[in-house]
This record gives sequence, C-alpha cells and structure tokens, in this order.
Amino acid sequence: MPPKGQDKTVRRSIPGLSSLPRPVYGRTESLPNRALTRRHSHPWVQLSYAISGVLEIQTSAGRFVAPPQRAVWIPAGMPHRVYSAPHTEMRSLYLDCRVTAWAAGHCHVLEVNSLLRELIRSFSELPVEYAEDGPDGRLAQVILDQLAAAPQVDLMLPLPLDARLRQIYRSLSLRPEQQTTLGQWSEKLGLSEKTLSRLFLKDTGLTFRAWRQRLRLLSALPALEQGERVTDVALNCGYESTSAFINAFRQQFDATPGEFFR
Repeated sequence: MPPKGQDKTVRRSIPGLSSLPRPVYGRTESLPNRALTRRHSHPWVQLSYAISGVLEIQTSAGRFVAPPQRAVWIPAGMPHRVYSAPHTEMRSLYLDCRVTAWAAGHCHVLEVNSLLRELIRSFSELPVEYAEDGPDGRLAQVILDQLAAAPQVDLMLPLPLDARLRQIYRSLSLRPEQQTTLGQWSEKLGLSEKTLSRLFLKDTGLTFRAWRQRLRLLSALPALEQGERVTDVALNCGYESTSAFINAFRQQFDATPGEFFR
C-alpha cells in the first residue's frame, strides 16, 4: 500500500540462508525507502516485525498489515512478498518449525505488547551463534512463550480471486480515494450490480462497501504512522471529512488514529 507522493519502490533482496544457525534467528535491517521483495517462501516460520514503519505481507489469500504494535506470522513454505513503508526498522525473527509446533498454520497478524517488543529488541542485538544453553537461549525461549500467547488481530484485507474483481482491487489499490460505485463498476465490467455484489461476498466474505472501507483504512496506516495530518490522510483515502474518517477508523480498529499508534 504505497503512500502517495513517495519515491519509487526499491527491490529488496532475500537473505541467502539454506538453514538457520539457531532455532530462533533474528534479522535486523534498516530500510530508508519503501521496499518490496520478490515472491518467495522459507522452510521456516517467519515473524515479520518492525519497531518503526509499517509492513505489509502479501499472500494469495490477502494483505496483512503490521504497524509497530503488530507483527505478521508467516508459516513455513507459504509464498509471500514483503512491502515496507519508508523509514522502516525491521526486527524479524526466523523460527525453526520444531520450536513452533503450537502455531497456527495460516498467515495472521499478532499483537506485540511492550514486553514482547523489548524482548525482540534485545534478541536482535545477540550474536548469530548465541549459546543456546545460557541466558541468550533462555531469552529465545521466553520470546517463543510470548508469541504462543500473543492474541491475533484483524488487520487483513482479503483478496478476490475473480479476475473481474481483481481489476477493481488493482484500481483501488492505486487510488483508494476514488468514488466509483458498485453500479459504475458493474457497467465497466459488463455484469449486473447484483452479480458483482454476490461475487464480492463470495470471494472476500465482505460486501463491496465494507471491503473498500477496509482497503482505505489499511492504506492509511503508513501515512498515519509517519505523522501526517489526519485530515490530509482522510482526504487522500476518499473520506469527505476528518470526522467521517475517524468514525470509520474507530469502527474498524476500536480506536482513534491517535490511540491506535500510542
């Protein structure tokens, strides 16, 4: 979800690891520009997390968005791409499947509380081949315990499979502020409004209106995290007023923009 007015996206490389040096492996990366990886997968679990900036993980099922208080759990073997907003500080974890037998087998967003955040910060400063039978190994185990208890949060945009709906998705991803109605889309795509409405519900589990609102609100997160004015973000996402945007934001995330990033 690249914010408007930003520089061209930089292609980000994938670390050339064939195996993990330890069951829990930390990766630190500073990304001053927005960046996108190619589609890839790993034979291990990945916790994609950033202490600043906003991440988006794209899979065939949807787009999973993680501001600094959230992280995305990516199961082993799942093809995905990672998008990062400008000024992102990555602190990702790679986890051997043998130490995550308790984990769900689907991609999802986790809440990162202050304790887990500081644990990940500390772990990212350890040497790659830390002593597993000492304090560093115990730190890794505490992180695993915290991850097992971390609640899931709904910061995901389901992606439609139908080729006609994909046209709408691509158009709104580039310009979330556009006001094209479902009826206007149905005329463009050559099918009835009722059929298009049914397709959206079938493919995404959401009505067109609810799906578009979620896309807009998730698209707003990188700009809000960077401190842009709520009024400007609201207008850029297609809302006629700041109050309408804040009401929609509160309805979706159970918090105002200010509370969400606190």
